Amino acid sequence: MTVDAIKEQLKTAKNPVAKSFHIGDHFKVLIFGFNKGMKLEDHKAHHPTKLLVLEGEVIYHQEKKDIRLKKHQEVEIPAEVSHSVAALDDALVLLTQG
Repeated sequence: MTVDAIKEQLKTAKNPVAKSFHIGDHFKVLIFGFNKGMKLEDHKAHHPTKLLVLEGEVIYHQEKKDIRLKKHQEVEIPAEVSHSVAALDDALVLLTQG
């Protein structure tokens, strides 16, 4: 199971753990796991993406704005825009691209 595997890897991880959940011809669904304090540094997605918090709380940073997201909250991530995600608590997020 994807979520169980992520949580197991987080026990010893120093960085966020990502796993593919579902991949199609024109889309990709990923799950990222974070321990409190972990950060996915600035990067760009090549396709429009939606981030949904499944567990915990994160801060999504894009350009000059920070958005605090709790369980079941979501944000749209435009393609080719630099952004980062930092965990305020242990967290799981679902990313849908495409």
